[in-house]
Parts: sequence; C-alpha cells; structure tokens
Amino acid sequence: MNNTHMTGELLDGRRLTTPKAAAAAGIIFALLIGAAFTLIRTAMPASPADPNINWITEHSGTVTLALSLVPFAGIAFLWFIGVIRDRIGTYEDRFFSTVFFGSALIYLAMIFAAAAMAAGLISSYPVAAQNLFESGLYIYNRSLIWQLLNIYSIRMSSVFMISLGTIWIRTAVMPRWLAFITYGSALVLLLSISYSSWVTLLFPTWVLVISIYILVQSLRPELGSA
Repeated sequence: MNNTHMTGELLDGRRLTTPKAAAAAGIIFALLIGAAFTLIRTAMPASPADPNINWITEHSGTVTLALSLVPFAGIAFLWFIGVIRDRIGTYEDRFFSTVFFGSALIYLAMIFAAAAMAAGLISSYPVAAQNLFESGLYIYNRSLIWQLLNIYSIRMSSVFMISLGTIWIRTAVMPRWLAFITYGSALVLLLSISYSSWVTLLFPTWVLVISIYILVQSLRPELGSA
C-alpha cells in the first residue's frame, strides 16, 4: 500500500462532521438578539431626534444588558451560517453562496458596530455630558445607530434571506414552503421597515423557525430508532 493511499484514508477518517447540537445555534441567536432588540426598543427613544435624554440615566442598565447579549448572539449566528452551509452541502452554488455568506457577515458587522456606538455613548455620558450635546455628537451617534439597525442591517438581512431562499428553491434541500416564507419575510423587511422599527424582530423570528425545523430534522433519525 503506497503512502498516498494511506494519507487519503487518514484524511477521510479525520473529516469533521457538523454536530447535531449546532442546529440549536440559530435558536440561541434568535432568542439573544430578539431579547437585545426588545430591551433597546423599550429603553431608547424610537427617533434619534427625540430630545428626551433621560433614558441614558434611567435605562442605561437595561441598554447595557442588551448590548452584552449582542456578542454572544453574533457567535451563535456564525454557527447558524455554518449549519446552513452544511445543509446545502455539495449543492452549494458559488454565486448565490457568495451573496448569502457576504450579506450575513455584513449584517453581523453592522449589528456589532451599532452596539459598540451605543456602548460608547453610554460610557461617555457621565464624563462629558455637556460636550455630547453642545457638539452635536449625541444626535450624530444616535442617528448612526438608528440607520445601522433600521436601514442597512435590515437590507442586508433581506439579501441574506432572498439568496438563501433561491438556493433552497434550486437545490430542494429545504421544503418549498419554507423558501416561500423566506421570500415573503424578506419583502416585508425591504418594504415595511419605515412603518415600524419592531419589524426588525422579523429576521430573528425567521431564524428561529428555520433553526427549529433543522433541529427537528436532525434529531428525527434518533427519535425513530429510540
């Protein structure tokens, strides 16, 4: 037996497989980011131009708690992406997968950026509260956070969903009804965000539904053999 053949056997034996528990990553992401968004929406004024600044002193603990959930939600989202790619497997199309993967990373980067700016605003207030308002940095910071969370990140999540729904239609690795739900949810995010900032919760809700479906499917053989 030659060395090349032996090496190939070793590589095949050491090939990584996706653990079934990884399917729960999307559920964790949905719960964490959903909780973070809800806490932020209830603590901070909806409009960045709102003159009410009492939330910084009255609800800073709530916002800080919400921001502390974001990094863990981001880690879970990366695992969710891995589970989705594993589900597609060898059917992965380079074009749509690039759009799907790229939009997911951009979405995550924008969420992190908005969270970092909100944390910076809260930590700066006790030190230089007067300068924040006189220089206009408060309004500028709040406007950036609002734009990132309610415009740009939502658009990227829509692109993520549309590209993924297209992959599912073309490969049939997921039911068509889930693909159609994905298309419909993406269109709502694209067209309705200006009416209510609570629409941002639609994306984690969609991730929750997809993750529960994948988790149930991954556990079904074990349940059947029990």
